[in-house]
Amino acid sequence: MSPSTKARILAEALPYIRAYHGKTLVIRFGGAAMTDPVLKAGFARDVALLQLVGMKPIVVHGGGWQIDRLMEKMGMAPRTHLGMRVIDEKALTVVEMVLEELNQELTGLINQHGSRAVGLDGQDGRFIRARKMKLPATDGDAVDLGHVGEVESIDASLIRLLLSRNFVPVIMPIGVGADGTAYHINSDVLAGRLARELEAEKLILLTNVPGVTGRDGKIAYILTASEAEALLRDGIVAGDLVPRVTAALGAVREGVRSVHVIDGGMPSALLLEVLTLEGVGSAVRSDAGPHFFEDSRSYLLAD
Repeated sequence: MSPSTKARILAEALPYIRAYHGKTLVIRFGGAAMTDPVLKAGFARDVALLQLVGMKPIVVHGGGWQIDRLMEKMGMAPRTHLGMRVIDEKALTVVEMVLEELNQELTGLINQHGSRAVGLDGQDGRFIRARKMKLPATDGDAVDLGHVGEVESIDASLIRLLLSRNFVPVIMPIGVGADGTAYHINSDVLAGRLARELEAEKLILLTNVPGVTGRDGKIAYILTASEAEALLRDGIVAGDLVPRVTAALGAVREGVRSVHVIDGGMPSALLLEVLTLEGVGSAVRSDAGPHFFEDSRSYLLAD
């Protein structure tokens, strides 16, 4: 790549750096980027870059396959029900071990690039309050998911304080009940709830797929909330994307400007999504307001 080409690419990022300066970005870290050391290190570098140019990134991470792998090594068979993990006391210990290790690793990687990351557990200061998730009975029998929870409330003052001091919060999806019981929370749902609480500019969900597939079988690069809801209702969205698109819907309908579902297996996917016009993956926006591209253009070029 010639020096002039590099300079042009850097210059093209300027409107986006300007537009998102001081804005909060909630990033759910997952997918292939968690399994590849090179992608993981690249993600940490990109988060640090966004913070150092004036944005306010927050990272929420899951555990996924690492939890299953460690459970199998310990002779514990992972259990699921309707696609949801069942977590008893022993499994919760494994979940917390994996999440704490990942949290420390991500925090360290971000710090290596000159940013200041702080690892957080929802039990810290009890800032993520959770309640036990209850599923409706099937065939007359209720299913107990154990230590699987849903967000009851978030005390966002701790996060706002860290952001005001130019720290990058790195949050593991563990919440605490009123009685002190720990609960594992779906990281997509937690990221979406946090984005709504903070009225974030963007919610970015890293996944293992290029984006959300529409009715024609092709990636839908732009979706309104109504269009995304229809895809969910009609079963077009399936598998691991269901909680992500659900989180996206909740976020854009409660004040988040846009939600982006991108492929974490693409190098520098985060930078491409935030700092280029084309972006990568699928973007979900609210039904209200101008057309997405017109809205973005006027927003980015406004004085």
